[in-house]
Amino acid sequence: MNAIPPPVTPVAQRTMHDVLREEAAIEPDPVHTEPARKATQVIAIYGKGGIGKSFTLANLSYMMAQQGKKVLLIGCDPKSDTTSLLFGGRACPTIIETSSRKKAAGEQVEIGDVCFIRDGVFAMELGGPEVGRGCGGRGIIHGFELLEKLGFHDWGFDYVLLDFLGDVVCGGFGLPIARDMCQKVIVVGSNDLQSLYVANNVCSAVQYFRKLGGNVGVAGMVVNKDDGTGEAAAFANAVGIPVLASIPAHEDIRRKSANYQIIGIPGGEWGPLFSQLATNVAEAPPLHPTPLDQDGLLGLFKSETVGRDIVLTPATMADMCGTDVVSRPSLEVIYDSV
Repeated sequence: MNAIPPPVTPVAQRTMHDVLREEAAIEPDPVHTEPARKATQVIAIYGKGGIGKSFTLANLSYMMAQQGKKVLLIGCDPKSDTTSLLFGGRACPTIIETSSRKKAAGEQVEIGDVCFIRDGVFAMELGGPEVGRGCGGRGIIHGFELLEKLGFHDWGFDYVLLDFLGDVVCGGFGLPIARDMCQKVIVVGSNDLQSLYVANNVCSAVQYFRKLGGNVGVAGMVVNKDDGTGEAAAFANAVGIPVLASIPAHEDIRRKSANYQIIGIPGGEWGPLFSQLATNVAEAPPLHPTPLDQDGLLGLFKSETVGRDIVLTPATMADMCGTDVVSRPSLEVIYDSV
């Protein structure tokens, strides 16, 4: 006897919960890997959370647009903060959120629902699931699938800038490197161990996928909140990539960034810095970095900074149990050799 299929909830009675469950059960389509039809530079920017990727990209994209370039900025961070600075603190509707809402209403997503413009910069956010309600990496994959349906590979941009969280290692966040979806990667770091650890991991990922036939390279590093101690520049030199710009740890920059103000404006105090960064980003070739091992990374810092004077003392079973440990005979049966 054939099994009776479960009843389908009538469209009128379907809730957002039903729609999201059905969507989550669908496996993603294969990611498009054909080259873009236009000679567009697709650049993925990676870095530790909070290191200043969104700040850097908002000002970089704005400066590029003022130089006459057609620029698309895509936020690929679940925090959805890439475009906040560009739009003066206003939240941009995310692609994932808009797609779910439109699907529940039986409507199609239009480009005007998810892409917005300021002073020549086109910008959108992929978004991500709420905490505990889905995989951010999978959200990235679904987001790019929707972009392809909206004609991503036919768009005519000079630059597409992708803002990716570098300290998340699941597949969706490694998509541009693993699937050759960009030509080059830029890492944003500072003079601290954690941000350089993330930058080193990104270099390792690029090296790994090149061995598998990938073509993505690392164009260089942007040093943000540079206090002059030099560890980030030393890292870039050690792995074989250039420093594209050093953004100083300056109170004026910190205050304006906190107030959602663009500082990469032609004629402004910080305009020359971002103008030069725009030129360097455009011209820097994709390089093959040589990632550091853990000792090499720690060697960039003074011993008192990273705790290299600490001795690792092995724990004992008595330490673990909090009392003397009685040695018990093994129950393993051991046969005498014949």
